[in-house]
Amino acid sequence: MVKFRDHFHETAHVWLKALIVILFIGLLISLSAGLVFLLKDVGNPRRRTLYALGIRVSLATALILSIAWGFWSGRLSSTAPWDRQLHPDQVAPAQRP
Repeated sequence: MVKFRDHFHETAHVWLKALIVILFIGLLISLSAGLVFLLKDVGNPRRRTLYALGIRVSLATALILSIAWGFWSGRLSSTAPWDRQLHPDQVAPAQRP
């Protein structure tokens, strides 16, 4: 039972990172599509630029929510050098030669 639980947490961690990358790539694609529609549809009553904006806002919301959920659930964490000052209990002690 413990092995299954560890495996589940590890795969959920990987799937969350994959979801974040896919949402970010989708956001970039929607951004570039909106630019193309904006440049091609000058004077045209089509609303493709508006639809691309709606898709981009939806993807950005999903991206922010998935990152926030990842930090809240503990599946994502920061390894930035400046984070040592915020959480000194999570830093390994420095080794001296």
